Amino acid sequence: MTTKVISVANQKGGVGKTTTAINLAACMAHLGRRVLLLDLDPQANATSGVGLEKIEGASAYRPLLGEGTLLEKIRPTAFERLEIIPSEVDMCGAEVEIARAENHLHRLAGLLRPLADSGRHEFIVIDCPPSLGILTLNAFAASDYLLIPLQCEYYALEGISMSHKVLSQVRDSGINPRLELLGVVMTMFDARTRLSAQVVGEVRQHFGDQVFNTVIPRATRLAEAPSFGKPIIHYDKYSAGAAAYEVFTGELLKKIKH
Repeated sequence: MTTKVISVANQKGGVGKTTTAINLAACMAHLGRRVLLLDLDPQANATSGVGLEKIEGASAYRPLLGEGTLLEKIRPTAFERLEIIPSEVDMCGAEVEIARAENHLHRLAGLLRPLADSGRHEFIVIDCPPSLGILTLNAFAASDYLLIPLQCEYYALEGISMSHKVLSQVRDSGINPRLELLGVVMTMFDARTRLSAQVVGEVRQHFGDQVFNTVIPRATRLAEAPSFGKPIIHYDKYSAGAAAYEVFTGELLKKIKH
């Protein structure tokens, strides 16, 4: 069974990107899949979100610059079948340093290939930085699928059109012709406001079946979970947020037919 690599990306911050990466990875693991969460965001919120400390030298930073492999950076989490390559503040410098390196857009792809070939994981979920810089482009070049979380607010469509444009450029330029848009997941849905329903309706109108049926609610328990270092299904498995991410993960797996 070949390893599938999924980049979770949106160049706009605060859209539920890291929350989606953490909870998708955790729900897949909970369903019996072997999952690696790769934290490429210098803010390292996915790292702390699964209960790990941000430790200097623990990230993909050195391997991206040609020192060592990703295999030696893999750390276990407290959750069965879920492993992580953490991030750290040093990753901020990676943008500049990788840009100077040879083959700068394919550094991550080269590092992930032996990891994917080893068959250790069924899925690798990459939490990208909230920008369309070198690290995110490296993730796109190394991925099979792109997943875009989109918050239910007025400027939502602006974010998605930019990501779409970059996806097309990555494919058409030959950087990664196999990259597919897995879909758009609507996050921070507030059933009490008319705006949330309007935005979801508008996004569905534009992107049709590329938008997942499951919407992720704006929920207090979901917002609390990262501060306890736990994905929502391990923090409060009977909450609305846990139910939404479980249903969403099932929908996503069906889409991949994996």
